[in-house]
Amino acid sequence: MKLLVIEDEPKMLQAIQQGLEESQFEVDIAYDGLIAKRLAMKNNYAAIITDVIIPGLNGFELCRQLRAEGLTTPILLLTALGEAEDKIVGFDSGADQYLTKPFQFAELLARVRSLTKRGTQVAMTAQTLRYGGIEMNLDAKIVRRDDQLIDLTAREFALLEFMMRNQGRVLSKPEIAEHVWDLNFDTGTNVVEVYINYLRKKIDKDFPKKLIHTQFGMGYVFKESE
Repeated sequence: MKLLVIEDEPKMLQAIQQGLEESQFEVDIAYDGLIAKRLAMKNNYAAIITDVIIPGLNGFELCRQLRAEGLTTPILLLTALGEAEDKIVGFDSGADQYLTKPFQFAELLARVRSLTKRGTQVAMTAQTLRYGGIEMNLDAKIVRRDDQLIDLTAREFALLEFMMRNQGRVLSKPEIAEHVWDLNFDTGTNVVEVYINYLRKKIDKDFPKKLIHTQFGMGYVFKESE
């Protein structure tokens, strides 16, 4: 599998490249976002690994522009920024995972393998989830409630899909973080609560029946209100 790694610190880039190549990946490298964008649009990568603070285009803007171009390649952000707000910006820009520096290479490798594994799982038939007036087309990435189109970000879509697949079951914040954000997501942040609120505003606020409910001290449950 071929990966694209974007990092402007030569020693860090060399260490990541060497580790990935020793793990049987083929690696292309770039030192800035503009070159990285050209490579990403030209080549077929299994995943893209990018630092946030890089010349040309920063990692957030690179993600946004690649997603705007229709690129669905999994993206892992590397950064020294660890605040919840920074993570939210990263996910909203289209990143799939977020790894805070400093990190162990084994953790990076585990995340890359998770991303590339997901990338090989292609749905061959249309899939639609329906519940409580919501219709979710998993192939077209379209969500409607009572025939009204709901505009969701990629992370909001993933959160809604997970909740719909577990309708009626109380989901804890760590469980949601593990399934929606993958692996050892930092559950000490308020990212789950933030995205639950984002989702509520879009699928519940303008409708009489509420679907996302808080179970205090336990988590959240997706069900029609009684």
